[in-house]
Amino acid sequence: MGLQDRICNQLQALEPDATFVEESWQREAGGGGRTRVIAGGSLFEKGGVNFSHVFGDRLPPSATALRPDLAGSGFQAMGVSLVMHPDNPFVPTSHANVRFFIAEKPGMEPLWWFGGGFDLTPYYPFEEDCVHWHRTARAACEPFGSEIYPRFKQQCDDYFYLRHRDEHRGVGGLFFDDYNERGFDHSFALMQAVGDAYLPAYLPIVERRRGLAFDDQQKAFQCYRRGRYVEFNLVFDRGTLFGLQSGGRTESILMSMPPQVRWDYNWAPEPGSRESEIADFIQPRDWLGVNDG
Repeated sequence: MGLQDRICNQLQALEPDATFVEESWQREAGGGGRTRVIAGGSLFEKGGVNFSHVFGDRLPPSATALRPDLAGSGFQAMGVSLVMHPDNPFVPTSHANVRFFIAEKPGMEPLWWFGGGFDLTPYYPFEEDCVHWHRTARAACEPFGSEIYPRFKQQCDDYFYLRHRDEHRGVGGLFFDDYNERGFDHSFALMQAVGDAYLPAYLPIVERRRGLAFDDQQKAFQCYRRGRYVEFNLVFDRGTLFGLQSGGRTESILMSMPPQVRWDYNWAPEPGSRESEIADFIQPRDWLGVNDG
């Protein structure tokens, strides 16, 4: 909840025309949360920062797909999840979450794990933004071993991939799940470091791009690309599926959806246009090697 507070306070400081609205909620099957949503701002068209702590007597299918031995286990799940959709198409959408699970089943030792990460979805390519994003991600991981950043980066590239489009959702970042290595203290500290790195990764990009002028065509392209975001969240995202399958609060789960989105049949950008550049730009690459000096 402290992480939720810090993130909301610093994002709110950038937005002059809208405020986060908070709603606390209880889950009938056990637990509850604190949802904060901002909408209609001159900077953030819509965004949400959620805290939840839920529990139940049976893990949903999305949580046991990779761990069939846990089917029928009781569980607790806790985390912070956020998505920010800026109004300006030159400011990328960002997503982050950190979470903790513990599953308990008669006759078995309790099994716990952490997950989380953050990823960036630009609509127009700015190389320096993505370099900064990934350098901040690497810096968060470095105290825990030089292998952590490349491992989590690869997992992010693999996870945020729309198989039906043969496209990646954005330029990635960090993603990890089912992480319980080297003891609880190490795993917990790593998750905290990832959560704390989101603001220094994102805020400089927002400040750098928020004043750029844009037109209706660029706004329409942003809405078109947001369609990919919706497709991923509804078809592939494990967190969304877990929330819906576990009887979570639908409004909070779907707060990640952008307020405006469009699907244009068989649309393609003009060759050579700025809109045509994003397809190649979001291909996985070594962002740390770009302009590394």
